[in-house]
Amino acid sequence: MERYPDISQHGIIGDLQTAALVTNDGTVDFFCCPRFDSPSVFASLLDAEKGGFFTIRPASEPYVCRQLYLPNTAMLITRFMAPDGVGEVLDFMPVIEGKPTDRHRLVRHLRVARGTMKFEMEIQPRFDYGRAGHAVEVTDTGAVFRAENGTHLTLHVTARRNVAGGGAVVERAGDGLRATFTMREGESGAGVVLESMGGDPQPLATDQLDRLARDTAAYWKGWLGRSTYTGRWREMVTRSAMTLKLLTYHPTGAPVAAATFGLPEQAGGERNWDYRFTWIRDGSLTMHALAELGYLEEASRFAGWLRDRAEEQAGDASGPLKIMYRVDGTSDLVEESLGHFEGWRGSRPVRIGNGAADQLQLDIYGEAMDAMLAGAERGLPIAHHGWLALTKIIDWVSDNWDQPDEGVWETRGGRKDFTYGRFQCWVALDRAIRMAERSGRPANTAKWAAERDRLYNQIMDRGWNEKAGAFTQHYETDVLDSSLLLMPVEGFIEAGDPMWVSTMRAIDRELVSDSLVYRYNPAASPDGLHGDEGTFSLCTFLYVDALARAGRLDDAVLTFEKMQTYANHLGLFSEEIGATGEQLGNFPQAFTHLSLINAAITLNRELDRRATPAESTRAVAHLLAAG
Repeated sequence: MERYPDISQHGIIGDLQTAALVTNDGTVDFFCCPRFDSPSVFASLLDAEKGGFFTIRPASEPYVCRQLYLPNTAMLITRFMAPDGVGEVLDFMPVIEGKPTDRHRLVRHLRVARGTMKFEMEIQPRFDYGRAGHAVEVTDTGAVFRAENGTHLTLHVTARRNVAGGGAVVERAGDGLRATFTMREGESGAGVVLESMGGDPQPLATDQLDRLARDTAAYWKGWLGRSTYTGRWREMVTRSAMTLKLLTYHPTGAPVAAATFGLPEQAGGERNWDYRFTWIRDGSLTMHALAELGYLEEASRFAGWLRDRAEEQAGDASGPLKIMYRVDGTSDLVEESLGHFEGWRGSRPVRIGNGAADQLQLDIYGEAMDAMLAGAERGLPIAHHGWLALTKIIDWVSDNWDQPDEGVWETRGGRKDFTYGRFQCWVALDRAIRMAERSGRPANTAKWAAERDRLYNQIMDRGWNEKAGAFTQHYETDVLDSSLLLMPVEGFIEAGDPMWVSTMRAIDRELVSDSLVYRYNPAASPDGLHGDEGTFSLCTFLYVDALARAGRLDDAVLTFEKMQTYANHLGLFSEEIGATGEQLGNFPQAFTHLSLINAAITLNRELDRRATPAESTRAVAHLLAAG
């Protein structure tokens, strides 16, 4: 257990094509290259012996670690506080906005703020998920790690000798290498750059590291400057937005669901999935959230990616869209287990690929169309061919919505008439009708409207369970499902409707634990998997949104604020929260951060509305007093 840090003890850095996790004691223990969905180079987070790592820490104890982001950036500072000095490592990846490339740089820049510190660095790469061997070549300015599969990593090291006379001392350490850097107060010239497919090691000069840091900081500050959000909880919203940007593959505009694979929903359990892919659902919701903050370029790029998928899939009997793809739009997602990996704290199997890729999940069309409408309302155009592809999707939905599917939670217990899937098909038809009517473009709106109304009536008749006094997970159960918290958010039912008020009471009673919300009760609704799971953080933020819309603002604010106590030290969230407040599941999770943004926007708006009458009363009183 001591060999594996808590999932929450990490920050994320990235270059918009891939990302790395850094622990709060300075270890890169997860890094896939050259893309999010590429094989790992470092994965000691999933196997302490076979996964590989890259660590920088003080050479002697005792010391205390602290971690923060350089303000308004995705650049991570890990601080080491020891009796003889205070040292820092600034970790970042220079942003790559161009075409896909195999060359990526992970920069680790050292400085000493007080006293003297001797840093010890060790790098132990393990290529291809620890399955490929490699050779090591060490030079005076770094090293090259050459894998059997033809890939290589180059470590470039600062060569100058510093005031303390320590310089950089590099030596072999088994299949990796070790280096030491001795520095005094005020020095910031030492550091390393780990570069994939980077050729021979080159000596690094201080101004090179400084320039890389300045350019990367300028990029992130400029990107944040495009945000239009001015409401409450701005710091939380900003960090969540930056996290979503870090999880987006820039060459195609496709966001991944999370940076990692194999992190469990229950420690020691089997609910361990690969989330380094682009779900239609997650991607649509991510871009909807970013569009709400003014990031229309990101929304537009994803809309183009989505259009391409629809055009490729046209005529496929399984439907116009698959539920998930790789970031480049391909769909080879065969699931396999890494049997040689121990798994985080013994959580096995460690899976790569995703067997849910071929499931039928009808809800994806609603989330996609809601995002498309949001973009259209903000001035994002849909070209002619894009509109034709969209109408083919909606024609398919109007013909195929009335069939069982696997559901939003990708359960492996068989297809059912899931209420959420039907509700989202209603959303898809409703948004498509609105877009057609506003644009005047040709569409089979009469049929779409008829099917939309059939859907509404069926959900009200069969999705409502009189015994439970609530809308339920599927038509043949009284089990609740918190995905249905989106029903008032997306306009299917009014928040004050007695049926919805009753549903909220049932959710309060059965799925809410203090401020946290479960997806559903797996014991009452078998999902084909063993074990239990924590509360689902997306659902907690959906609950906040629903509370705010229902006028329960005090409850919404308290729940939102309590949820922040479960964030890690950097404001990041994984997928779930365990029984003792620990973070579980893949990290960081786009679902959680996009729902935080949406909840903050709704809550901020509703609080403003509540404040307006009181402010107006005060203004009138002031005018009367002034005579």
